[in-house]
Amino acid sequence: MTEHIQEDEFEELEESNELYEHYRFETDPGQKPLRIDKFLVNRIENSSRNKIQDAAAAGNIRVNDIPVKSNYKIKPNDIITIVMSFPRRELKIIAEDIPLNIPYEDDDLIIINKNPGMVVHPGHGNYTGTMVNALAWHLKDLPLFNSEDPRPGLVHRIDKDTSGLLVVAKTEHAKNFLARQFFEKTSSRTYVAIVWGQPKEEEGTIVGNVGRSLQDRKQMAVFPEGDRGKHAVTHYKVLERLGYVSLVECRLETGRTHQIRAHMKHIGHPLFNDERYGGHHILKGTTFTKYKQFVQNCFKILPRQALHAKTLGFVHPTSKESISFNTEIPDDMMQAIEKWRGYIAGREND
Repeated sequence: MTEHIQEDEFEELEESNELYEHYRFETDPGQKPLRIDKFLVNRIENSSRNKIQDAAAAGNIRVNDIPVKSNYKIKPNDIITIVMSFPRRELKIIAEDIPLNIPYEDDDLIIINKNPGMVVHPGHGNYTGTMVNALAWHLKDLPLFNSEDPRPGLVHRIDKDTSGLLVVAKTEHAKNFLARQFFEKTSSRTYVAIVWGQPKEEEGTIVGNVGRSLQDRKQMAVFPEGDRGKHAVTHYKVLERLGYVSLVECRLETGRTHQIRAHMKHIGHPLFNDERYGGHHILKGTTFTKYKQFVQNCFKILPRQALHAKTLGFVHPTSKESISFNTEIPDDMMQAIEKWRGYIAGREND
């Protein structure tokens, strides 16, 4: 079984492209040939042939570290493991009647436009009031959503104070199908962000391993290619230059924890009002008191890092068609953008 994982490490691990062992079985020396789905359904509580077959189709069932199909016939001394893209964690989920912004839903999945300030799933210090608690209520009649699963339907996540789009699976098949796309980086995600300063180029690519900071465990840092951190790639494009800040689009090629926040800080453009990465200080601009007050007013309008998950695309688990979703920039970010537009216009008219 997976070793105990400290809470401050869980966030990093769950978005990595590593696979974590959830179950392990070793067959007896005298084991007779038997389909692996039949073998596992009798050994895993609350499992079914369909769940086992979906997991096998997604490459999550392995024999001697090699993915196998559900019709694989086990042999003596086989080491059978079931792996997932997130660590195992024991936690009871309490269903709570919390409103969700749902732009799309069908029999397979649900798209959520998450509000800033909402934690995605329960964890240390946030056992209630999360998106998963709300989902447990909204989808309480579905088999996938039960109090024993800390991540029912989740295949990816975004930070508490980041707003925007997530996809949640409603069936075991959909969860495995979607999770595989995020693992293999075939899904597409773009974010919009307000960052400090003016990037020199209109477009660029940031490549650098992202891992826990050696100075601050709550921060992620960018390291040279090597053993520390995990490979990460962010493509960015300047959408609008607003004087001392810029509106940029970021497209993720990988999905590391705090990837955009760490990468933009690494190139000298921290996200506006990102307290964890230093963007809550006035990093660019003048020394005039009037300007400082203007920035403080912007911070009050936008009391979080200026980051929004704007688009999301993937192949649908049933239709097998490519689908995509787009959402508007939320009000708090738009108000800050408009204030910066007004500030720039005022300077030009002086």
